[in-house]
Amino acid sequence: MTMLLGCDFTSSPSRRKPLVLAWGQAEAKGVRLLRVQRCFTFEAMVQALATSEPWVGGFDLPFGLPRELVLTLGWPTEWWACMRHYTQLSREDIRDAFARFCQSRPPGGKWAHRATDGPAGASPSMKWVNPPVAFMMHAGLPLLWQLNAHFPGLHDGNRQRVALEAYPGMWAREVLQRQSYKSDTAAKQTPERAEARGRLLAALVQGHARWPLRLKVVDPLAEALVQDATGDTLDAVLCMMQAAWAQQRFLEGDPLYGLPPGMDPLEGWIIHA
Repeated sequence: MTMLLGCDFTSSPSRRKPLVLAWGQAEAKGVRLLRVQRCFTFEAMVQALATSEPWVGGFDLPFGLPRELVLTLGWPTEWWACMRHYTQLSREDIRDAFARFCQSRPPGGKWAHRATDGPAGASPSMKWVNPPVAFMMHAGLPLLWQLNAHFPGLHDGNRQRVALEAYPGMWAREVLQRQSYKSDTAAKQTPERAEARGRLLAALVQGHARWPLRLKVVDPLAEALVQDATGDTLDAVLCMMQAAWAQQRFLEGDPLYGLPPGMDPLEGWIIHA
């Protein structure tokens, strides 16, 4: 049985801000959430993913950089070579290179974007602040390489461990529009945000016009999804549901797991965008 996995990622895991893994299995017209796992170190995450069971995972971190940025910096334009070069740089080197790129561009157009950013509503993968998704990619990809994960459309690996780029905010906006449902700051963990998490969970369970699958979850786990004011647990579940959608596309005969066949093989793509 192939497990479904959703990962809410952080570039600096700790007891206060762990990596969150949501594990589930596909059932008739739905996905059953089996358990939520918190990893306080990168090593713990790798150990959790080094399972004998095959999995298809949605990971909330970028898998590629904008082609425009890569060309400007003179980095390799083949995905594996580019990402290997990128992850061997220090965070300081990355910040300095990206800052120089931004400084050379006109106001209002400082960031370079991937083609997937627009339809997904995602932050540029080169951002190193608010949120630091560039550093999430820098930290996360080497962990998946340790597992010899398979990246559809980007890099062949162990096809029992399929890694896909997910983005929970894309699905959350279908229900909440721009209403916030989470915060890492205690003072901002308001009843209004808790109510928003409840509505988002209800949409996952009851179904939504844009989502072909429904979440099946027992009460203790459902309560935990709403109670986690950081939103990390709910985000991990959203990533798991996106992985389930991709797995369904694969079972219907799509080797790219629902990724567009014309996607840029350097930039990658967010599933379901």
